[in-house]
Amino acid sequence: MSGNHPSAQSRKELTLRGLILGVVITVVFTAANVFFGLKAGLTFATSIPAAVISMALLRAFKDSTIQENNIVQTIASAAGTLSSIIFVLPGMIMIGWWTGFPFWTSFAVCALGGILGVMYSIPLRRALVTNSDLPYPEGLACAEVLKVGSGGEDGDGTVEEGKAGLMAVLWGSIVSAVFAVVVATQVFASDVVQYFRVGSKGSVSGFDFNLSFALFAIGHLVGLSVGIAMLIGAVIGWGWGVPHFSLLAQASGAVADVANATWSHKVRFVGAGAIGVSAIWTLAKLVKPVISGLTSAMAASRVRKAGNADSLPRTERDIPIGIVGLITLACFIPIAWLLGYFGSISGLGDHLMVLAVGGVAFVVLMGFFVSTVCGYMAGLIGSSNSPLSGVGILVVIAAALLLVAFVKPYVGPEAGKALVAFALFITSVVFTVAAIANNNLQDLKTGQLVDATPWRQQVALVIGVVAGAAVIPPVLDLLNKAYGFVGVAGVGAHALPAPQAGLISALAQGVVTNNIDWSLIITGIWIGVAIIAIDEVLRRTTKRLSMPPLAVGLGIYLPTVSTLMVVVGSIVGWYFDRRADRSAKPESTKQLGVLLASGLIVGESIVGVLIAAIVAFADKLGFSNPAAPLALVGPGFADAAQWIGGIAFAAIVVVMYRWVAGMARNLPSKP
Repeated sequence: MSGNHPSAQSRKELTLRGLILGVVITVVFTAANVFFGLKAGLTFATSIPAAVISMALLRAFKDSTIQENNIVQTIASAAGTLSSIIFVLPGMIMIGWWTGFPFWTSFAVCALGGILGVMYSIPLRRALVTNSDLPYPEGLACAEVLKVGSGGEDGDGTVEEGKAGLMAVLWGSIVSAVFAVVVATQVFASDVVQYFRVGSKGSVSGFDFNLSFALFAIGHLVGLSVGIAMLIGAVIGWGWGVPHFSLLAQASGAVADVANATWSHKVRFVGAGAIGVSAIWTLAKLVKPVISGLTSAMAASRVRKAGNADSLPRTERDIPIGIVGLITLACFIPIAWLLGYFGSISGLGDHLMVLAVGGVAFVVLMGFFVSTVCGYMAGLIGSSNSPLSGVGILVVIAAALLLVAFVKPYVGPEAGKALVAFALFITSVVFTVAAIANNNLQDLKTGQLVDATPWRQQVALVIGVVAGAAVIPPVLDLLNKAYGFVGVAGVGAHALPAPQAGLISALAQGVVTNNIDWSLIITGIWIGVAIIAIDEVLRRTTKRLSMPPLAVGLGIYLPTVSTLMVVVGSIVGWYFDRRADRSAKPESTKQLGVLLASGLIVGESIVGVLIAAIVAFADKLGFSNPAAPLALVGPGFADAAQWIGGIAFAAIVVVMYRWVAGMARNLPSKP
C-alpha cells in the first residue's frame, strides 16, 4: 500500500495552492448550484467536475499529487452539498417573514450547521467507510476520475484519458452555456409545454419538457431506475392527481392556470405524503446498521483515548476526538444565541429560554440522528440520490409539532407566523447538518481509495463549508431580486419554483395553524406504501430492477418542468452505457459520458447565475425589457421557438454523445 512508501509522509496533500483553488471552485459551483436547485428542485454533485478542473490546473506543477487533487475536490464538494439549504431557507421569503436574505444570519446558519455536519460524521468514518461494504457510488466514481488523471504514473493512456476528460467537461460546459444564452434571447424556447382538457367534465392536465441540458445531465447521472421512478411519479401526479382534483374542484379559468393551481394546492401534498412514508421506511431499514455503526465508532474512539492514536496508520487518522468534541461544543454556543436572537426579534422573547435551550437540544439530537442516517444513505445510494427532501419534511414537521405542544399554548394567535418562521429557521440549521454529513462520508470514501489522510480531508471540508456559506446568502439575494419565488405576491412569470422550500414552508404553516389537509398527505402515504411494496417485490424477485420510492414521491411533487427532462436524460444515459458496453473501451467511454454530463450541468448553471444578475440590474443597465433583457424576438415567435429549440436540443445531444464515444475509441490502449 502506498501509505508505506518512504515519501508518503512528506508528499503534498493539504497545500495552500490546493486550498485556494478549492475555494475558488467552491465559490463558482455554489453559485451555480443555488440557481439550479431553485429552478429544478435538484442540486448536482460537484466533486467530479472539481476533480477534473483541479487535475488540469495542477498538472502545471511537477510536484502535484493525486492526494492534493483530492483535497481540491473535497473542498469543492461542499458547494454541491451546502447549496441544499435552498430547500428550506427561501421558505422564510415565501411565508412573508423575510424580504431578503440577511447575510450574517444566513451565513451563520450555513456555516455552523455545516461544521457540525463535518464533526458529527467523523466518529462514523471507520464504521461506515473503512469497515463497511457500502458501495458509495459517487465516492468510487470520483476516485476513479482522480486515478485516471493522476499524471501518467500508469502509462501514456492515463495522460490521454485525463486530457479527454477535461475536454468532455469543457465542451459540455460551453455547449450548455451557449444554448442557455440562446434560450435567453427567446430564439429557442425554454421548454416544450402543452396543457389540455381531459374529457368534457372539467378535468385538466399537461406536460412541460424543459429544454435544459443541466436537467438532462442530472438524468444521466442518477440512472435509469431513478429516472423511470420519477416518470411513474409524474404519471401519478399529472395522469391521475391533477385530472382527479381539478374535476372535483370544477375550477374555471385558463387550462394552464387551473392545472398548475391544482398541482400546487393538492397534488404536491400527496407527493409529500409519499416522500414522508418513503423516508420513514428507509430510516427503519437503517436502524440496525446505524446502531452497529455507532458501536464501532465508539470502539474506535476508545483506541485514541487509550493513547494508541500514533499506532494508527496515516490513512486512519481523523481529527482527534477531543478536538471534535470541543469544536462541536463551540458551535452550540452561537447556535443557542442565534436561536434566542431570532426568537426575541420574532416577538417570542417571553419564551426565550425554552426556544434557545430546547432548540439547541433539538439541533443536537436531531442533527446527530439525521447525519448518521444521511451518511449511511449516501453510502448506499449516493449523495445525489439521498432523500434530503424527505429528511427535511420530517424535521420541519417534528419542529412544528414541538412548537405547537410547548410554545403555542402560551402565546396569542397572532404569534402563529412567528412560530412558523422559527420552525423553518431551526429546520435550516438541522438540514445543513444533514446535508454536509450526507456528502462528507462520500468524500472520505474517495480519500480512502486514493490513499489520503482523513484529518486533512476533514479540515478541507470545514474550509469548503465556510467558503460556501459566504457565497450562498448574496446569490440567494440576487436571485430573489431578479426573479422571486413562486407563491410570493407580486413575482413575475419567471419566478423560481423552489419546490422543496415551498412544500416545507407550507407544511410548517399547516401544522402550526392546524389548517393542513391531512387527507391529501394520507393519500400520498398509501401511494408510498404501495410503491414500497412493489419495490421490495422487484428487488427480491429480479435482483436487478427497482422502483426507488423516494424518486416516485419526487416525481409526484415536483412539476413536470423539473422531472420530464431528467427522465429523458436517464434513458439516454442508459442507452449510451449499453452501447459503451459493446465498445472496445467500455469503462473509458462511460466515464467520459459522466464527465460530459457534469460539464453540461456546470455550464448552464453558471450562465443562469450571470443572466440572473443581468435581470436583477436590467433597469439600471438600460435594457428596454427588464423581464427578458436579452430577448431578440417577441411573443409571436413562441410557437416557432418551441420547434427550433426542441430540434436543436435533440441534435446537440446526438452530436455530443457521438463525439464522446469517438474520443473514447481513439484513446491509446493501456499497456
